[in-house]
Amino acid sequence: MSRNDTAETGLWGEKEAERALKSKGYKILGRRVRIGDRDEIDLVARNGDVLVFVEVKTRVSDDFGRPISAVDNAKRHTMSRAAVRYLKKIKCPKVNFRFDVVEVLGSKDSGGPVVNHIENAFTLGNRYTVPC
Repeated sequence: MSRNDTAETGLWGEKEAERALKSKGYKILGRRVRIGDRDEIDLVARNGDVLVFVEVKTRVSDDFGRPISAVDNAKRHTMSRAAVRYLKKIKCPKVNFRFDVVEVLGSKDSGGPVVNHIENAFTLGNRYTVPC
């Protein structure tokens, strides 16, 4: 699979994840939210009064493991840093937040994807504190 194919599959997966979250009543606040030079949050959403930072992992199949296996310690660290920086950027309203992972299995050519939404997939990294 080429880089373009991989990027295209990732974008398709993010759209499918967004569609699945919206169908559950989530309000999407941002897509591919850039925080500084190196951090990006795939989706920022609101579920009632909870702010949700969403990592989307897309794979054509689960032959090489479930997509959540790609959310390792390094990715959790990056997501924690991005979340804290995002909260600073929006002036730290008193808000509950969590980290979700949405797994998307399939491709745009294979029909409907299998979407697995994992709520509260991990907690804020130990070295980070909410600045407000």
